[in-house]
Amino acid sequence: MAYKEELQQHARLAILRMLEDAPKYTSNVSIMADLLPRFGISYTRDQVETEVTWLAEQGLVEVENLKGFLVVTATVKGAEIARGITTHPKIQRPRPGI
Repeated sequence: MAYKEELQQHARLAILRMLEDAPKYTSNVSIMADLLPRFGISYTRDQVETEVTWLAEQGLVEVENLKGFLVVTATVKGAEIARGITTHPKIQRPRPGI
């Protein structure tokens, strides 16, 4: 697997984990772009929006566009992936105990 694909899988998991930890499982793209470097993933806001859109297409998040400001909420399935209860072939699986 290429580095870019591996990084995408990790970014998708990091986004779901951020949402799983957030109040009401909700955050926005701006906050996620600011927090991803803490996971060692330096994505632009556009890259985060791309991944959020992909996650929404998979049914793992819901996205509300408030005049260009994207608010993202994890679905039950998205939260289950963040916890490692279920998996998706294009999202990194979390390690046990993390």
